[in-house]
Amino acid sequence: MSVDKPVYLDYAATTPTDPAVVEAMLPFLGHEGGFANPASISHAAGRAAHKAVEAARVRIAALVGADAQEIVFTSGATESDNLALKGVMRHLGREGSRLVTSRTEHKAVLDTARALEGEGFRVTRITPDARGRIGVDALREAIGDGAVLVSIMLVNNEIGVIQDLTVLGEVCREKGVLFHVDAAQGAGKLPIDLGALPVDLMSFSGHKLYGPKGIGALYVRRAPQVQLDAMIHGGGHEGGLRSGTLATHQIVGMGRAFEVAGERLAEDAAHSRALTERLYAGLNALGGVEINGPEEGQRVAHVLNLAFDNVISETLLYFLTDVCVSTGSACSSSSRAPSYVLKAIGCSDARARSSLRLSVGRFTTMDEVELAIEHIGAAVTRLREMAPDAVST
Repeated sequence: MSVDKPVYLDYAATTPTDPAVVEAMLPFLGHEGGFANPASISHAAGRAAHKAVEAARVRIAALVGADAQEIVFTSGATESDNLALKGVMRHLGREGSRLVTSRTEHKAVLDTARALEGEGFRVTRITPDARGRIGVDALREAIGDGAVLVSIMLVNNEIGVIQDLTVLGEVCREKGVLFHVDAAQGAGKLPIDLGALPVDLMSFSGHKLYGPKGIGALYVRRAPQVQLDAMIHGGGHEGGLRSGTLATHQIVGMGRAFEVAGERLAEDAAHSRALTERLYAGLNALGGVEINGPEEGQRVAHVLNLAFDNVISETLLYFLTDVCVSTGSACSSSSRAPSYVLKAIGCSDARARSSLRLSVGRFTTMDEVELAIEHIGAAVTRLREMAPDAVST
C-alpha cells in the first residue's frame, strides 16, 4: 500500500492545530484584527483583546474544573513546570528544603530539579514500579521529613502510564506538602476536576491538545493561596507571576482547543483506543513484540510503547520513511542514550534501544494505522533477516 504523505504517529510530541482553533485565532491577527495589547484597557481595542483573553481563561479552567483566576498563562508546559518548582522552592527561601519527584518525569521537571540542587535545595527521586506507577508507600517514604513539594506527572509522555492523583495527593495532604502535576499529556485525554483533586499546581500545554505552540498555563490553587516567586519580571502581568505582553491569538487558540477537547473527550478517547488496539494487534502478529509499561486500563488511549525483539530502533527509524514515530520523548530525541524512562521501569539497555513510541490522535485514520502496520512490519522483518541476532530484549 503506497502513501501520499508520511503517516504521522507522533501525537505525543505535538498535535496538528484543529481547524476550529485556527478559525478562532485568525480574527486576532493582522492590522484589521484584534491585535491590540490586552493590557491596554484604556481604549476599546485593548479592552476587546482583554475580553478575548479572559474568555479563553474561562474555557481552559472549565475543562479542568478550576476557577478562571487560578489559570496563569505561560509560554508552555516547560515554563509552567519551571514556575511551579522554582516558584515554590525559592519562595520558601530555605536552603536545604527538599523537592520530591520521580525518575520518569519530563525533562522540564528533571532538569529544573537538577538546577534547584545547584541552588542548595535537596531532591529525592522515586523509582516507579515496572508498570511506571508511583506507589503510595514509596511516595510516603520519599516525603519523609523536610519535603515541601512533590511533582508527579499525570500521564507519562513515553509509556502513557496514568498516575492516581487522588491517592498521591492525599498522601501529600497528610504530610502537609504541596503537590504539583504536569498534565501536558493528560489534559483533554482524561477527565480532570481540580475542584475535587488534592492538587495545588498543574501544568498545561496548548500544542499537545490541538492548539498552537508557544502557549501554556499553570493552575495555581487559590483557596488557600499557593505562594510562588515569579521567574519573569516586568509589568506585573498575570497577577505578578508571569510578566510579559500576553499573546492574544495564542491564548484564544488554546482556549478554543480546550473547549473542543471538552466537547470531544469521550469521542477522542474511544477513537484513539480503537487505533492503538489495532496497531498492537497488527504489530504483535510479527512475534517478539512487547508493550513497555502498563497494559490497557492504566495507560492513556493514545500512547503505545513497543519493544521489537532483535531490532535496533534507531535503525528501524531509518527504514520508516513513510511513518513518523519516535524512540521516546521529543525533548530527548537528540540523545543516543537509551530512554531514561524505560531504564527507570527496569528495561535493559537492549530492550530500551529496541523500542518505539507510537502515538495517535484526533486526525489519525484507521487506513493510516493499516499503512503503519504494513510499513513497520516490513521494516522489522527486513532488519531481522539482515541481522537475526542483533538485539535480545
